[in-house]
Amino acid sequence: MTINYKNLGLIEYKEAWDLQERLFGEILEAKLAADDYVPNNRLLFLEHPHVYTLGKSGDKSHLLLKENMLKSKSASFYHIDRGGDITYHGPGQIVAYPILDLDSLNLTIRTYIFNLEEVIINVLKIYGIEASRSEGETGVWIDMGIKAKARKIAALGVKISKMVSMHGFAFNINTNLDYFSYIIPCGIADKGVTTLQKELGRKIPLEEVEKHLLNQFEEVFKVKIKA
Repeated sequence: MTINYKNLGLIEYKEAWDLQERLFGEILEAKLAADDYVPNNRLLFLEHPHVYTLGKSGDKSHLLLKENMLKSKSASFYHIDRGGDITYHGPGQIVAYPILDLDSLNLTIRTYIFNLEEVIINVLKIYGIEASRSEGETGVWIDMGIKAKARKIAALGVKISKMVSMHGFAFNINTNLDYFSYIIPCGIADKGVTTLQKELGRKIPLEEVEKHLLNQFEEVFKVKIKA
């Protein structure tokens, strides 16, 4: 199975959301129209300007800034249709939006989420970082076995309808962690947030991490990525 890939660069959140909705709708419409269709599965990588997004069942009180203060932080806010609570997107972060027919990849929802986390865990291994999952909480974590040190390096939040996915993950590479201090990330108050840069003590080229992510996506999902 081939997945069509594009890096959109730095793009406003609403513009990327509208694009996702259009591609998601195209796959869903084609899927419902014919049993023998071939899905145009997509994978988008990008960065967003400073933005906070709240999942459909999230708690808005987890945004610790009043909305009229967002402008002073050059940030925007959107209440969106993915699962999960509040998170931050910004420069220095790789955001991935897989828009996939999971049936065409023989994936359950649970396996799909597991695989997304596995891609990031495998990339972190390349950098010598041992990461893991947290039971009952999506995302990728470091030092989960040490409560006082547990910290999240990647957040996940997806929407799935008729087994077609949108939204995805945000992997903190050189992200400004100050922006996480204005929220309770993912509604989890007792764990920290980190970046690849902080863990390694040096800035990491996003293009380098992008290449590793694409390789691992092919390996874990057993697909071919086509740019």
